[in-house]
Amino acid sequence: TGSGKTTTLYAALLELRTEAINITTVEDPVEYQIPRLNQVQVNERKQVTFARALRSFLRQDPDVIMVGEVRDNDTAEMAVRAALTGHLVFSTIHANDAPSTATRLVSMGVEPFMAASALTIVAAQRLVRRTCGHCAREYRPADELLLALGLPADADPPTPYRRGTGCAVCRGRGFLGRIAIVERMAMTPGLRQLVADNRPAGEIRRLAIQQGMSTLRDSGLEKARQGVTTVEEVLRVCMSDE
Repeated sequence: TGSGKTTTLYAALLELRTEAINITTVEDPVEYQIPRLNQVQVNERKQVTFARALRSFLRQDPDVIMVGEVRDNDTAEMAVRAALTGHLVFSTIHANDAPSTATRLVSMGVEPFMAASALTIVAAQRLVRRTCGHCAREYRPADELLLALGLPADADPPTPYRRGTGCAVCRGRGFLGRIAIVERMAMTPGLRQLVADNRPAGEIRRLAIQQGMSTLRDSGLEKARQGVTTVEEVLRVCMSDE
């Protein structure tokens, strides 16, 4: 979906990869061939599905399992079962934000108490365009943009905001490449209880923020303050976030 989640998954696996750790993946498709990883390609014609591959993996007792995407009830239940039986499981799922992941699993048929026990860290991410470093200049965003993002419009930031003016390197766009903004939710006893009680995503989100979760918008604004992207870009990507 263009959020960079596959790149993040591979980065995590590369960080864990050693001769002593057995890492197995099931993907659709296998986007990168990585040495010392056991990578399986989904093939519906040959009945190699995410769920079937997971069942096979559990008989081989791997240390780490990566499921390219949780798409259905069978895959969700098998991934949760793997996590609850001592395996470190990485996967992706379509959800609006990190807290919604838990309710999405429940909507797929996973029992709330199992979802609460299986989840350890949930991350939501999107990509924002990176300000071109060759033509970046300091600027002040319009007051209405700052207010829309909950920032004071009458105070100068500690570090000036920057945006690209357009050059030959970025072909006049003012942006060059993209970078991820990330919302991370570490599961706490309180959050696990809400998930186990099948509480709505909004309630889970409120508690996560109270307990220190940095939202997608927070992550984007930090990148804007660093001059990595622009306030306008953050607002464009996070427009629907509350």
